[in-house]
Amino acid sequence: MNSAHDSSLGREVAYPTGYDPTLLFPIPRAGARGELGLAAGDALPFAGHDRWHVYELSWLDRRGKPRVATATLQVPATSPNLVESKSLKLYLNSLNAARFDDEAALCARIAADLSACAGAPVAVAFDLPPMAPADADGGSLDAIEADFDVYGPPNADYLSADAEAIVDEHLHSALLKSNCPVTGQPDWASVHLRYRGPRIDRTGLLRYLVSFRDHAEFHEQCVERIYLDVLRHCRPLELSVEARYTRRGGLDINPWRATAGLPAPIALRDVRQ
Repeated sequence: MNSAHDSSLGREVAYPTGYDPTLLFPIPRAGARGELGLAAGDALPFAGHDRWHVYELSWLDRRGKPRVATATLQVPATSPNLVESKSLKLYLNSLNAARFDDEAALCARIAADLSACAGAPVAVAFDLPPMAPADADGGSLDAIEADFDVYGPPNADYLSADAEAIVDEHLHSALLKSNCPVTGQPDWASVHLRYRGPRIDRTGLLRYLVSFRDHAEFHEQCVERIYLDVLRHCRPLELSVEARYTRRGGLDINPWRATAGLPAPIALRDVRQ
């Protein structure tokens, strides 16, 4: 079974000189989900996807003229594998000298290669989502004043909710930080939590999110951990968790996990992306 330590992460690698789909490195989701108490073969307690924003995409048209674009990729959370980010960067760079008849042929090639790596259909489209508007709903947690002294591992005991008050809220924070489990490099994100159910204690939620600060885990796994911890400790009737991670190597990733049947949040980019 592939692991992050088997990938190109943290290693010096040669820049690709030609199209090479074998650069893509799949990491099975089952291992990390097992650590979260999700047994292999059981139905997932969430739906969702991993939305990637691609800022550095280039190829050659049929006459050899370079073309450039941005793109959005979407990997379903039900895929057996996640796509390791450095391998995705290397793969996309391998397209720089490849010729395609038109944009549709390029999209089809990328979709086929990523689907084979993830083990499920991956959607590919040109362009990026719009920028998110300035916060106007009062749901930011970041002005809360409290003492913080836990920076890993994540402490779900901070989470609690008032069962006497049923609310429908969108809470968010720009203070989420975790680390790459291989290189130790920091990963920065805003997290958006939408729920209906017992009112979640905001100070406790912020303490919980800050406790990820020294935690080493991939983006997708952090979001699944947040979703499951909130679900288990706060008992919402409906829950949606999205994290918008900042860009690295021309890519950013935005995992989303939610109660089955909930619509996906509007695709947006943060100013830090």
